[in-house]
Amino acid sequence: MFTSIELFAGAGGLALGLEEAGFTHIGLVEFDKSAANTLILNRPKWNVICEDIAITSKKNLEKEFNIKKGQLDLLSGGAPCQSFSYAGKRLGLKDVRGTMFYHYATFLEKLQPKMFLFENVRGLLTHDGGKTYKTILDIFLQQGYLIKYKVVNAWDYGVPQKRERLITIGIRNDLKNKCKFSFPKKHEYKPVIRDIKLDSNPSNEDCAQYSTYKSSVFALVPPGGYWRNIDPAVAKEYMKTCWEMGGGRTGILRRIGLDEPSLTVLTSPGMKQTDRCHPLEVRPFSYRENARIQTFPDTWEFCGTLAEKYKQVGNAVPVNLAKEIGLEINKTLREINNEQ
Repeated sequence: MFTSIELFAGAGGLALGLEEAGFTHIGLVEFDKSAANTLILNRPKWNVICEDIAITSKKNLEKEFNIKKGQLDLLSGGAPCQSFSYAGKRLGLKDVRGTMFYHYATFLEKLQPKMFLFENVRGLLTHDGGKTYKTILDIFLQQGYLIKYKVVNAWDYGVPQKRERLITIGIRNDLKNKCKFSFPKKHEYKPVIRDIKLDSNPSNEDCAQYSTYKSSVFALVPPGGYWRNIDPAVAKEYMKTCWEMGGGRTGILRRIGLDEPSLTVLTSPGMKQTDRCHPLEVRPFSYRENARIQTFPDTWEFCGTLAEKYKQVGNAVPVNLAKEIGLEINKTLREINNEQ
């Protein structure tokens, strides 16, 4: 088993997938109390640190996690990435001070793991005209890592959901000639909603509910359809100012079909422009159905209010995607160990 530390761990989608890929987590940092409680509930033996990462990153990390600099196999996580005010000036960590990424980079600098996994939204590639991601890559390079990155779609890796993520992998420069890393090959079969267990009339404790009016409109939408599939007068009344917007607006009054993947699971089930209605019942997906779409096992329990559960699930990395990437990192680390 290889060692890992995860930052911004959330409810554990990435951590669980990496565990299934052969990693032992010696520390997980998560500020949100409900998400941290989810981690503790499901893995009581994990070293979950529920505090502001700005506090954690200032500590003596070798002492905190009982590991020497250079020994950690993997640092993983996905920091929220704001615009950087000095983007492009190549000032290193000074560029990103005051941001969440700064703390990820500080962990990297202090611990110098053999590899790192940095996960984020696809939009990071073009954020602030590409300056944000360029600054991130510059910092990774300055800290002594060979970088590989790719946008991957979870649907290609056993996840019944179209969810694109930017995956950045780093290999420490002193190890780069001893190994190679390849992103996982796409699966031949791409799962759809029919492949997961769907609940029947879940309780209000497990599932958000539409208003009577919204339910009456969604009842008109066929599975796989959206606002264009109903009477335009009804759609216009429901959409109000959205009716005049440009673009296809395909997320409005969207009802997912059984034989298609879900659109990206979100943190809230009731936003008008990003609806994902259940295919068989007139309601949103329950938080547990969303968790299955994210490939969490039903044995994985979530803590907090219903809104907090939806948020934890929506923010998670799909477990199967994390596992597939983790297996490739595992393979690379085994090559490194065989060379040493």
